[in-house]
Amino acid sequence: MATTYNDLYMDIRQQLINNGISQPSLEAREIVSYVAGKTREEFFRDARIYVSEHVYRGSYELLERRLKGEPLAYIIGEWEFMGIPLDIDPSVLIPRVDTELLAEEAIKWLDGKKECRVLDLCTGSGCLGIAIAMNTPPDCRVVLADISKKALAVARRNIRRHGLTGRVACVLADATKPGSVSLGSFDLIVSNPPYIPSDDIMKLDPSVKNYEPHIALNGGDDGLRFFRYIASGYYPLLKRGAALMFECGIGQAQHVRDILLKNGYSDIRILKDTQGIERVVTCILE
Repeated sequence: MATTYNDLYMDIRQQLINNGISQPSLEAREIVSYVAGKTREEFFRDARIYVSEHVYRGSYELLERRLKGEPLAYIIGEWEFMGIPLDIDPSVLIPRVDTELLAEEAIKWLDGKKECRVLDLCTGSGCLGIAIAMNTPPDCRVVLADISKKALAVARRNIRRHGLTGRVACVLADATKPGSVSLGSFDLIVSNPPYIPSDDIMKLDPSVKNYEPHIALNGGDDGLRFFRYIASGYYPLLKRGAALMFECGIGQAQHVRDILLKNGYSDIRILKDTQGIERVVTCILE
């Protein structure tokens, strides 16, 4: 039986719905578009065109992998963050909408400032730092830092993909060690560090615990290990008047606030995400 792109999309979407996938429309579209080699616009344009046998079979093969729990971002090797397409593989966390609040706050804080230097610590795919670079003037320089060489390889691909090699650099750095003075000083440090308590890792959804890198999830016994290290160890790298901004997990914001107060930061603010969860903590070094 002849099948159009729309027919194929609708059937895959329904199977995703039946299996409890949270974004069935988006994922169905991405599966079919990826196999067909079409952009989002081309997919909608060709909705009434009949698919080839290759696209038909390939789409259901990817659907089978997805229904077994493998995240779609790893299947297709790409995901969007703030509308920016990024290379993704299992060595980095999949960018999430939750983190866009941190990026938006950083971009807002940098607005009107000149020749700023930004450090994205625990960068993973580079999504935060790259989004900041793409939404600030060319004189803003960004450093992406991570302990994982594999993660930095992904970040470098994303830097090249978006033509940012003159503005964004990668460095190997351990967030649990004092920041090296060789990095220079910064006007802003942003971090979405590992913040899942160690004992909670295996309680996560299978698509997370079985596929995403635990090194990027495990925040120690109470989930606050990296906040403590960064607040103290990277303090010397912040200029006076500079900002430090974190994403944190559910129920952690007040604890992060206490850590920042203990380390001498001021003007501490806690921001809620679209679900009303205290998700971002910002502060200033005066």
